[in-house]
Amino acid sequence: MPGDIPIEFVLFGLTLLGVAVLHRHCLAVALVGLAAILIFKFASGAFTMSDAVTHFAHEWVVLANLFLLLLGFAVLARHFERSAIADALPPLLPKDWKGGFALLAVVFVLSAFLDNIAAAIIGGTIASTVFKGRVHIGFLAAIVAAANGGGSGSVIGDTTTTMMWIEGVSPLLVLHAYIAAGVAFVIFAIPAAMAQQRHAPIIRDSHARVSIDWTSVYIVVFILVAAVAVNVLVNLRMPERADQWPFLGLAVWGAILFATPLRRPDWHVVPHAAGGAVFLLSLVACASLMPVESLPDPTWSSTLLLGFVSSLFDNIPLTKLALDQGGYDWGFLAYAVGFGGSMTWFGSSAGVAIATRFDEARSVFAWLRHGWYVALAYVAGYFALLAVLGWHADEVP
Repeated sequence: MPGDIPIEFVLFGLTLLGVAVLHRHCLAVALVGLAAILIFKFASGAFTMSDAVTHFAHEWVVLANLFLLLLGFAVLARHFERSAIADALPPLLPKDWKGGFALLAVVFVLSAFLDNIAAAIIGGTIASTVFKGRVHIGFLAAIVAAANGGGSGSVIGDTTTTMMWIEGVSPLLVLHAYIAAGVAFVIFAIPAAMAQQRHAPIIRDSHARVSIDWTSVYIVVFILVAAVAVNVLVNLRMPERADQWPFLGLAVWGAILFATPLRRPDWHVVPHAAGGAVFLLSLVACASLMPVESLPDPTWSSTLLLGFVSSLFDNIPLTKLALDQGGYDWGFLAYAVGFGGSMTWFGSSAGVAIATRFDEARSVFAWLRHGWYVALAYVAGYFALLAVLGWHADEVP
């Protein structure tokens, strides 16, 4: 191959290109890509059946967690939608574009405490209600960016930062990611909110009477509290077991099933959400099979590049390689791999969750065209952090 590029990278690149071009058939493309990579590895002798079993035995916790969370938060979104909380919000939000900006700010803050998938799904549900289903693609990209940016400085806000916490990185060492995320938020949220205002403003009906289903509200809160509590408990009390079982996903489903006698979940959303989950898991599995032994030497410039790579190459294996390598400024890395995935819809689990609900978001070209300010915000936020604090490498304790 030219430049000795491994065949696996070529196959993965073709898979991503297929997802971009054939976005209506992205699940089939991802599965075919995964099958092609596995077939090549077996045929070339790079993989034996024993190697495959060992590999996926190591990866199954991450894959199971993502699958359970995507399905569980889809069920949670229906509970939230049926609660009618979103219907009561239009009169409370500021007028004109500032209403959309405030909604994005809510998603950003929520993601600091919740998983970014949950924050994105709740944000998408609210947006669908207050804009009467007419949500601009650029605003959808901004919701994903707000969820990923809001979780980038919190060890319970994103899978990647939680991985850092498990490996011994202090929560204080990722906190300064919020400097970059805050600057980025202002840069992408204002044009996204203005674009949404032009596309479809918030519909206000001052005469509408909204009856809130408080039982559904309590169920949503219970599921989210259970997820956060289990995440914190496992990582504080038994971090050595955190990568042995999908505790977070099991906590979400345990809470859903426990609350079922109070309100029956809308199981009809599960099959559709399962398609999005299998798609993401296929890409994560493809990324995990790439012959990447290490990343470039950790510098501010190479970490900036990782953010762009994260929009195509899943950020979970990138974070694992970075933790094994050490020598990063963990706040820079958390922002890069967390927020960077927002530049494409399949670059993060939050983006896949949004695209599962809004099919029009699956066009990579539309996402880039209408959400161009997300990439601009990523670069601006990164250099703002570099200017304020500078790069300070830290080893994993």
